[in-house]
Amino acid sequence: MNKFSQRIEKRAFMILVKDYFFIFCGILLYSVGYNAFILPEKFVMGGVSGVASLLYYAFGLPPAFMIMLINAALLLIAFKALSKQFTIRTIVGVSMLSALVALFQWVFTVFPIITPGEDRFMHLVIGALMGGAGLGLVFAHNGSTGGTDIVVALINKHSNMSIGRALQLVDICVICSSYVLFQSVEVIVYGIVYTLIASYALDYVVNGSRQTVQFLIISKRYEIIADAINNDMQRGVTILNGEGWYSKKPVMVVMVLARKYESQYVFNIIKSIDPNAMVSQSFCQGVFGEGFDKIK
Repeated sequence: MNKFSQRIEKRAFMILVKDYFFIFCGILLYSVGYNAFILPEKFVMGGVSGVASLLYYAFGLPPAFMIMLINAALLLIAFKALSKQFTIRTIVGVSMLSALVALFQWVFTVFPIITPGEDRFMHLVIGALMGGAGLGLVFAHNGSTGGTDIVVALINKHSNMSIGRALQLVDICVICSSYVLFQSVEVIVYGIVYTLIASYALDYVVNGSRQTVQFLIISKRYEIIADAINNDMQRGVTILNGEGWYSKKPVMVVMVLARKYESQYVFNIIKSIDPNAMVSQSFCQGVFGEGFDKIK
């Protein structure tokens, strides 16, 4: 195995580790919001977690157990309908979610941080922001917490609908069914507000992680810069032929597309090679192809 292949495998492994780290962080954030702010106030939400919370309110069934049980059936659908990698990550995500929900339900039962009934709307907003941001981290790193995430992933895979909008449609159906238990329109309104806030937070996190920037770099040491970006970052580089209009001399322009969070790495490479290089950075509305988003 040559050094280039080893570098590719090492980078792929590091990306996998990073993905699972952020998936764990996202589920952790979601679980804290769910147990600290949603369950104590008996708010209704969408998804399997919403169904689990309804069963908890009605019959006292442990949410963590119901999340695992319901997802066990849905995972069979995911295994056939979606990729093997997505199914594996869903199994991992559901296991993490069930374990963390069980853990934090005990923690916030013994050590509550809110007084139910006081500042309910504020508790709703905080829980929704934490839940949406948590799911955003999970989706942004190709993970899943199971349940309606599977349905949402299928919708997102075959249409241009945003993840947050698809999540709204699925979750509102679950929320409206809560009327059978509570006989209250107010509960449904709270649930819809939760969904809107959580969906906004989710899309904000996902779009932020996928935002792409374009660099145009003019430097006499363009070849070294191009090699460094290509080899160290594993990003494609395009060399454009240009001409300085004032000097009438030919110049070579290095064009690079990268994720927003990689911007500082690009600047560090350029600065270390040619501090006097001219660099233009601009945001892209969308980039589709290898290494970026897929064309749907």
